Amino acid sequence: MNQDFYYHNLDWKEVAKLLGTNIDSGLSSEEVKIRQRKIGLNKISKEKPFLRIKIFLDQFRSPLIYILIIAGIITYILKEFTDSLVIFLAVFINAIFGFWEEYKVSKVLEKLKKTIKTKTIVLREGKKQEIFLEELVPGDIIFLKAGDKVPADARLIEARNLKVSEAILTGEWLPSLKTTKILPKDTHLADRENMIYLGCLVESGEGKAVVVATGKNTETGKIATLLKETKEEKTPLQKKLVHFSKIIGVLIGIICIFIFIGGSLREKHILEMFESSVAIAVGGIPEALPIVMTLVLVIGMQRILKKRGLIRKLSSVETLGSTQIICFDKTRTLTQGKMEVAEIFAEDKNLTLKIGILCNECFIENPEEEPEKWRIKGSPTDSALIKGGIKKGFLKPELEKHSIQLDYSPFDSKLKYQLSLRKEGNKIFLYISGAPERILEISNNKDRWGEKLKEMTQKGLRVIGVGYKEMSNLKSQISNANGQILKILDDKISGIHFAGLIGLKDPLRNDVKEAVEVCKKAGMKPILVTGDYKLTAKAVANEIGLKVKDDEILEGRELEKISQKEFEEILEKIKIYARVEPKHKLRIIEAWQKKGKVVAMTGDGVNDTPALKKADIGIALGSGTESAKEVSDLVLLDDSFSAIIKAIEEGRVIIDNLRKAISYILADSFTSVILVGVGTVIFGWPLPVLPVQILWNNFVEDTLPDIAYAFEPKEKDVMKEKPLPLKAPLLNKEMKVLIFGTGLIDEFIILGLFWWLWKYLHLDLDYVRTLIFGSICIDTAFVIYCYKSLKRNIWRINLFSNKWLIFSSISVFFFYAAAIYLPPLQKILHTVPLDFFGWVILVSIGIISMFLIEVTKWYFISRHETEI
Repeated sequence: MNQDFYYHNLDWKEVAKLLGTNIDSGLSSEEVKIRQRKIGLNKISKEKPFLRIKIFLDQFRSPLIYILIIAGIITYILKEFTDSLVIFLAVFINAIFGFWEEYKVSKVLEKLKKTIKTKTIVLREGKKQEIFLEELVPGDIIFLKAGDKVPADARLIEARNLKVSEAILTGEWLPSLKTTKILPKDTHLADRENMIYLGCLVESGEGKAVVVATGKNTETGKIATLLKETKEEKTPLQKKLVHFSKIIGVLIGIICIFIFIGGSLREKHILEMFESSVAIAVGGIPEALPIVMTLVLVIGMQRILKKRGLIRKLSSVETLGSTQIICFDKTRTLTQGKMEVAEIFAEDKNLTLKIGILCNECFIENPEEEPEKWRIKGSPTDSALIKGGIKKGFLKPELEKHSIQLDYSPFDSKLKYQLSLRKEGNKIFLYISGAPERILEISNNKDRWGEKLKEMTQKGLRVIGVGYKEMSNLKSQISNANGQILKILDDKISGIHFAGLIGLKDPLRNDVKEAVEVCKKAGMKPILVTGDYKLTAKAVANEIGLKVKDDEILEGRELEKISQKEFEEILEKIKIYARVEPKHKLRIIEAWQKKGKVVAMTGDGVNDTPALKKADIGIALGSGTESAKEVSDLVLLDDSFSAIIKAIEEGRVIIDNLRKAISYILADSFTSVILVGVGTVIFGWPLPVLPVQILWNNFVEDTLPDIAYAFEPKEKDVMKEKPLPLKAPLLNKEMKVLIFGTGLIDEFIILGLFWWLWKYLHLDLDYVRTLIFGSICIDTAFVIYCYKSLKRNIWRINLFSNKWLIFSSISVFFFYAAAIYLPPLQKILHTVPLDFFGWVILVSIGIISMFLIEVTKWYFISRHETEI
């Protein structure tokens, strides 16, 4: 298996011989194992996994950490060993918690990437099998269809209107039309039309090929730039938050300079003022906010995954919560995917079913076993026909012994049918299967079927039409066609004898009615966009709780006839789009987006990719094509409509939790600024709180509460509100008041407490500082519960629903108690033990802070402004 062969310059038969494979039967299982051991799995060497030591060292690459390290070195040089120790301890604690947050994020992201494994169809031991891409070896015979991702480098054996997008490899945006002809040895990579390459996407047609290279030996594997994973870009909200944090950082930085200069001018100890400025900068700048936000987003992605939805892009998590329009299909999304034959209307029911079985893209992986144990691979419609045949005693492998396929054309979304040309004895027949109205257009017996078709669709059945035409007069053309017979026929197909109608039913999923009801209560508009008939779609819509009138249904052909202005006028009343094509989906999305709505659209085929890309949230079915998944934002692992609603619900929960975390973190940012800036610089008082105490509070007391909101469960009415506009401001009115109003009042109360204890009661300064230090710390343990909900007061929520929050609240008391009662920490932090009076004051401050927050919340709740 020498990789130096110019496979494009060899006949495919010679390639198969060189690779030691049989075109008709493929490789044996034993040979596959030997090659896997020798060559390895079909994997490109990925980036090195997240290294723990690297993540830990990255925690020291922050400007604030640099400032702290410099401050620690300066204090050490000046022999202030205790302060130096605290500063370096703060740096280490910050690194530990930062490491934990980032490591958890990295592990979740790794898990998400491994969730979907690409499969491919291969010929082994004479049978078609569906295997994971990584199991391929050189010499395997593979099959490709529209929407597939090419699983390895391969030499084509058959190409039926096969077009492959090779932009990932060549940069050429136009798809390459493939052939099986031998090409000159010096043919450039981009022009090797008889080859297909790993990672490229099949846009149309079908193909069969022999694998010539896998993993790192593929053309893609040889290009170093393609070995790297695409770096996840920051989401719009993350960018907004980082920018906001920088503004606050600059503001606090300026204030710190003012504090240092002002304190020095008041003849305060320069080192003390320097340490205070550094501590205030570290405590005030919300550097943890972007990390906490990423953690909230990633934990949200993990929750969505548990509900069978895979988010492919971090930015999509934000958009999900703002979804206003959901355009979805019926098949597999609303139904159980257990399609079966319910009714056949035909002159000859046996012939009709036989055509449906033979003009069919499904294959059976294990035909040697009993039919009841067959593993049938293919579309639900084609699978249902084969299973229907089993019940009637028509077995596909047996039928194929007497009906030899000469050529076939896969289902075409534009033509809406598939073709199979077959030889049966001395006769040749063209079988056709697909949309009844399309086949009737080219049939010679179309009169008797209309009423029955209408009747079957009114029952909610999916109806397939089948027909045939004897083609024995084309024997001379067929013998010289080299397997490209249907290409010769081109668009000359007419005179079909319509054989009959096959009605298929697929039961609704049990949870779909409830999901649709939740969708409507959540202020979203569900729209059924389907390729089914108008009457079928209406029957299904009524069954799931969408009460639809006839004038609220628009068919694809009617959509094509009306102008854009006319469409926009009726847009908001249409609940069902029937008999639509992919191009119609695009127009529907654009019309809603023009009205400023956030649109989610489902799709599964290669022709759905433009619509999925255009939608604000492209939703691919897990059973769909690789190309659909490639451009989607959300992949439904079990194809269920309810999974969409659950994902949107989680999107809303994530936005809620982000706002809680932002409000809590920013409300606490200005505490040390007020205490030192106003108390010491303006009024000339001693430092109300020491630098080491500020650092302890920032790194020990605040870290766990900061991250606890990432694990906050949903609020019970999250799906009873209207979607939050995508362009809603980062901080709403309530958040601004809580941060810049209530938060500042709370901080001035603590400043007033210092004055009362030190100036008025003349208590010991160390005791007073211990109380102020405690006020900042213990205050956290109380107010953290207030931010559990910005939409209802604390007495109306479950305080114990988040174990992380409870643990962080208890840890605040534990760490503060350690700081004031353990002698080593007393010495380091300059604290003294508190008496009962001291604890009463601390608890009182916590209650006052809660009262201020709850009053603010009550005001906004009473005015119904919490969502603005």
